[in-house]
Amino acid sequence: MLRIAIHHVVRPFGALPVPTTRRQFLTTSALTLSAASYARAADNPSAKIRLAVMGLRTRGKQLIPGFAALPGVEISHVIDPDPAMVKPALDVLKNPASLPKIETDVRKMLDDKSVTAVVVAAPDHWHALATVWAAERGKHVYVEKPVSHNLIEGRRMVQAARKYKVVIQAGTQRRSSTSVAAAREFVKSGKLGKVAFARAWIAGSRKPIGKKADGPAPKGVDYDLFRGPAPERAFNANRFHYNWHWFWETGTGELGNNGIHGLDVIRNVLQLDAPTRIASMGGKYVFDDDQETPDTQTAMFDFPGCTVVWEHRVWEKSGPEKQSFGIILHGEKGSLLFDGSGWHVRDGEEIKEPNGPDMVKAHQKNFIDAVRGDAKPNAEVEEGHKSTRLCHLGNIAFRTGKVLKFDAATETTDSSEANKLLGREYRKGFELPAV
Repeated sequence: MLRIAIHHVVRPFGALPVPTTRRQFLTTSALTLSAASYARAADNPSAKIRLAVMGLRTRGKQLIPGFAALPGVEISHVIDPDPAMVKPALDVLKNPASLPKIETDVRKMLDDKSVTAVVVAAPDHWHALATVWAAERGKHVYVEKPVSHNLIEGRRMVQAARKYKVVIQAGTQRRSSTSVAAAREFVKSGKLGKVAFARAWIAGSRKPIGKKADGPAPKGVDYDLFRGPAPERAFNANRFHYNWHWFWETGTGELGNNGIHGLDVIRNVLQLDAPTRIASMGGKYVFDDDQETPDTQTAMFDFPGCTVVWEHRVWEKSGPEKQSFGIILHGEKGSLLFDGSGWHVRDGEEIKEPNGPDMVKAHQKNFIDAVRGDAKPNAEVEEGHKSTRLCHLGNIAFRTGKVLKFDAATETTDSSEANKLLGREYRKGFELPAV
């Protein structure tokens, strides 16, 4: 029988550890943290930083070489419920002084006091739980985008960073892009005029995943552990590697998968905080397969003085502006378009800004510098949460078919139906801890 524990499905914060109003808590937690706030992150700055990497199939394997190449950083553990993912991940390490310890379950690593930080590159439904577990033990976290599976989890992660005084960096690497920083300064200077509309999109020739029957898990795979906080299910290949993105129990659809990147850049460049109104429409108009999330979706977010739109058509060969992925900011004095080589302004001041150094490597280095107390994280979890909540709100508006009004102080909407989707149910043993 499936065992479910309900954790604050409607109330987004649960009981706070000290008497305070939600508004007071959010105001306090939103303050910019100085590098000094992370002084305890490196009691011994010269000590080696040991990283455990959770989730190896794609993103974890991609991040390992960059972290391992940084001075004074060692990959101490690799963690995945599928043993077939281990060798490819180890193969990307170049002449390591020692091989990482291999684990299936992240919990077996958490009490190892020699581990400094955890890289969470597991599926979306594991992000918050692994992050809070690590923070409780004083470990810093680099968590991939989207930072959470649902809105309540994102706020809990922010609370954990504050309570346990750890660095939690979101994997929104464009926060470490010099090109994006230059765009922010350009807009801030007023050279684009008032920016009242922004749009981001993705298109592509992603193929349908087909329809597959349940069956036995591959040899050695701990599928129950892979499911973790999600409801127990029989193994299905379409609900496993990568395709977990397209099921609401484990993923956040294309809006959470790639929308987070475009929406985070827009928030960053325009310095936007929270939307006041959200609407979304779309559906599965092209793919006839097992996917639950829409292959076609538009999400609209009203901010004070600006409307932001996300679009995806994952079946289309090319998107607007003949770019498969793009971001455009429409201002009174021109439009700033991000393309593959950087960004440029059209119908306005003649300017073109190329991409700078490798932003992923810069983002990884920034995290390590923050852990050592030498810098502030460029994508601190509060910012990651604010961008991710746009994805959650867009998906909730789509799933309910409602235009939602959002209260940023309480992080709730004006719809009781929508508020039920702000959190989730957790299986026994995988409940998200209160903070």
